[in-house]
Amino acid sequence: MTILVTGATGHVGRLVVERLVEAGARVRAMTRAPRSARFPAGVEVVHGDLAEPPTLAGALAGVDRMYLFPVAQTAREVVDQAKRAGVRRFVVLSSGAVTGGFDTDFHLPVERAVEESGLEWTHVRPGEFMLNRLWLWGPSIRSESVVHEPFPEVSWCPVHERDIAEVAAAALLRDGHHGRAYDLNGPELISRRDQVRAIASAIGRYVRLDVVTPAQAREIYLKQGGFAADNADFLLGFETYSGDEADPESIEELDLATLGPLPTAEQVTGRPGRSFAQWARDHAVDLRADHHRIA
Repeated sequence: MTILVTGATGHVGRLVVERLVEAGARVRAMTRAPRSARFPAGVEVVHGDLAEPPTLAGALAGVDRMYLFPVAQTAREVVDQAKRAGVRRFVVLSSGAVTGGFDTDFHLPVERAVEESGLEWTHVRPGEFMLNRLWLWGPSIRSESVVHEPFPEVSWCPVHERDIAEVAAAALLRDGHHGRAYDLNGPELISRRDQVRAIASAIGRYVRLDVVTPAQAREIYLKQGGFAADNADFLLGFETYSGDEADPESIEELDLATLGPLPTAEQVTGRPGRSFAQWARDHAVDLRADHHRIA
């Protein structure tokens, strides 16, 4: 049995590869830049681009199961090609926004493509990634030991990327997950103020919380570039998931405590989800001033 991991150099994909290798599976990692990719010993590294399905022929040869990174535009063509090649099981990296009805254009088309293939499928739907804090706050923490945040008291249950990967790997390796869509959150409702405190504890130095307006935060994120700039309007409440105009104050009005316990990786792995404090410790080196490369 060969398992193909697409998006294998991504923040979840690379962890899926690691977990599958630990379990003794035969793993093929697909990337657009195989020469520069680094994976555990024994992983077969191949070239392929989900945006260009004709490049997948070699990567799909002999594959039984597939971890599918979401590329909506080519999802049906990719799934059809995989089916013809002999793939029998798909695990899709999706989003909790599908469950909430907010995502109709990005992850949902990929889910539908695999569901309509007639093959085995499982959807992994994480909510907010803990990693977002690294992309949004990391630069200012490293350079100034400060976090610029407009909503310090807003709480959520962000999820550790390793929990996402472990659920995906379990669905790839074991039976009993066909037809399931797993919503994944972290195990605790934690405010952004307390997230800053957890990061400060993990890196061993004081991190100041600078409360700014949403407009000021947007200006900071746009100057910062990268993930922060690309997602500033959505993350700060200026637009909805679908890109429509919104009011940032709606973020503060959302009280997740009324929802009760939210599903975590424990339902699949049998192990409690990782806390934000654990995530901060795992990424302490990425958040310190002397380290600018994401491990």
